[in-house]
Amino acid sequence: MDPNAISAVAIILAFLSGAAFYFSFENWELLLPLAAILVIVSGFFDAIDGKIARLAGKASKKGDFVDHVLDRYADVFMIGGVAISAWCSPFVGILAIVGVLLTSYMGTQAQALGAGRLYAGLLGRADRVVLLTVVPLIQWAVMFYTTGWFTIGSYTFSIMELMMVYFAVVGNFTAVQRGVTVWKRLGEQDQS
Repeated sequence: MDPNAISAVAIILAFLSGAAFYFSFENWELLLPLAAILVIVSGFFDAIDGKIARLAGKASKKGDFVDHVLDRYADVFMIGGVAISAWCSPFVGILAIVGVLLTSYMGTQAQALGAGRLYAGLLGRADRVVLLTVVPLIQWAVMFYTTGWFTIGSYTFSIMELMMVYFAVVGNFTAVQRGVTVWKRLGEQDQS
């Protein structure tokens, strides 16, 4: 199988999951579980495209570059679908997208500067895929028994919005954590 075709399937599924998240507020019974399934299947195809390229002898720097670009688009499609939906405050959604993109940027920037690719931290790509699969299913299950919204003080939130707060806080923390690690690695290289 062609690794590029697998990458194309992964990004199409990521886009569809984002659309399902966006429209899921009004039709949550169907679209929340569908979005979760699309996320995990997209993540599966994303995980195997590089392996298949290596096994088929088609691995290249261009392919690696395209894979990283498509991963960022997939993140924006999936997380963006929640960010602009009625499940989440747009402000929280923007912070979540910024956190996720900066986390990934710090990892690839480390590689570009010769400090090695960096995957460390609390919110990597696999973590995001798992959360974007599990949390919508929790929201879906809770909706059968409650309104799905909770209030603390004057703030009302959904479980989906809590996930986005997590992406915002932990994503930005992970970006800073990776930045500090890269800074230290570059300092060690300067001393060598």
